[in-house]
Amino acid sequence: MKHAFCLTFAAGLLLAAGTALAANDTPAGTWKTIDDATHQAKSIVQITENNGEYKATIVKLLNRSPEDIARDGEFPKCTKCDGERKDQPIEGMNIMWGVTKDDDVWDGGKIIDPKSGKTYKVKLTLKDGGRKLDVHGYIGFALLGRSQTWERQD
Repeated sequence: MKHAFCLTFAAGLLLAAGTALAANDTPAGTWKTIDDATHQAKSIVQITENNGEYKATIVKLLNRSPEDIARDGEFPKCTKCDGERKDQPIEGMNIMWGVTKDDDVWDGGKIIDPKSGKTYKVKLTLKDGGRKLDVHGYIGFALLGRSQTWERQD
């Protein structure tokens, strides 16, 4: 009886671990963005999935200096953006859209840099067992561009 209990307990632990790992096999979730130049946390972003399409929204800006606040205000706006994002608050802004799964990467969508107002093609790749997300923005070919590593928060 004791042996059966141990086997059941072990199987339960493996099932729970498998469920936890499965939750990290998608970019959906809450992420801390890390600036590729300064290596400082810049924002908290929520990636959601709806009918196979992933999009990202800035939830909160982080590590803003007194100079940033003096220049851009307490609630900065996307002054360099075009179209519907022009002069909209950066917190709450949808910064990534149209991304779909393609084998072990997510791509086909766009991402905007609210600081510059520029829009890039984007490719997402999960790293470190789903705890990190490589976000690669590029124009033209994916070999060119820049990448950031985001850290999962949930």
